[in-house]
Amino acid sequence: MSDAIRTAFRTQAAGCRTMGSPLTADLLDALARILDHGSRTGARILDWPGDPMADALKLRIAGGLHALARSEQDAELTALYKAGTGDFDAVLQRVLAEWDDWLYPWLDSPPQTNEVGRSAALMAGLMVAAQRLAMPIDLLELGSSAGLNLNLDRFRYQLGGVEAGPADALVHIAPAWNGDAPTGAWPHIGARRGVDQNPLDMRDDAVASRLLAYCWPDQHDRLARLEAAIATARIHPPMVDAGDAADWIEHRLAAAQDRGTARIVMHSVFWQYLPRNSQNRIEAAILQAGASATADRPFGWLSFEPDPPAISPMQLRLQLWPSGDVLHLAACHPHGAAINWLDRND
Repeated sequence: MSDAIRTAFRTQAAGCRTMGSPLTADLLDALARILDHGSRTGARILDWPGDPMADALKLRIAGGLHALARSEQDAELTALYKAGTGDFDAVLQRVLAEWDDWLYPWLDSPPQTNEVGRSAALMAGLMVAAQRLAMPIDLLELGSSAGLNLNLDRFRYQLGGVEAGPADALVHIAPAWNGDAPTGAWPHIGARRGVDQNPLDMRDDAVASRLLAYCWPDQHDRLARLEAAIATARIHPPMVDAGDAADWIEHRLAAAQDRGTARIVMHSVFWQYLPRNSQNRIEAAILQAGASATADRPFGWLSFEPDPPAISPMQLRLQLWPSGDVLHLAACHPHGAAINWLDRND
């Protein structure tokens, strides 16, 4: 099994290198070489009983190491992260031995990320919806994590030459853009709410630090944007319920919708982590809500997800009711760093 684990680390390293994080790639390649049973953490990784890819095993330990480096408790590890180069093998061997008890709990749960860069694509989709529906939006997000993207109308954007959003926003997002600029109207989000199995409260410094640790350390723009989004969330705390997404959306969509309000369900890089039964239940609830939509109570489904079996790029799609129109809006980098704007009917 240890050979499969090492292969998984190398596979993830290749993905990180492709997505612009050579430091994380070098870290994971080094772990693939030096992991052994000499520490509890190393033994647990090498004897992992589940699927190391599906369980994001590599990113669990990467998050723990980044958190330790950010804490500056181990000067040599912190210096390695700051330099982005050095003797990864020697440093990591020592750190795994000396910080074994500290790192071990990081393997207990998969990483939770809240990639704020995706808000650029999601906002472009909401702008299209706002233009077509011309009424306030009741936004429901599935898999919200810390709910940072629920604040997307409080961010500032450059979208294909179009500048939009509050001038005093703490978060600025300017993805590489290919294609026409999005046409649409700035949405008025009248209500917003999300759900997650384990919502993260950004008012808790320890929780915020943990979220930052899962952001790749050499992607400084992402880290700065995440820190700004956390600061925004402390000013405007997102409302995220703890619960099962299928149960939650069935309940929310069964509630009466106000006349003159557009209800839109949104999710990003969420669908692939659901069991098939949950996918079926959520889709059924959404399609039922769509079938019940009227001109004065319209409904939408905005998704930022890959087309299986591919894991990239992410496809931004918007379906609107009562028209039933399905719009394939964009193909996007998984972190939202680049957007290829399509804006066509599927």
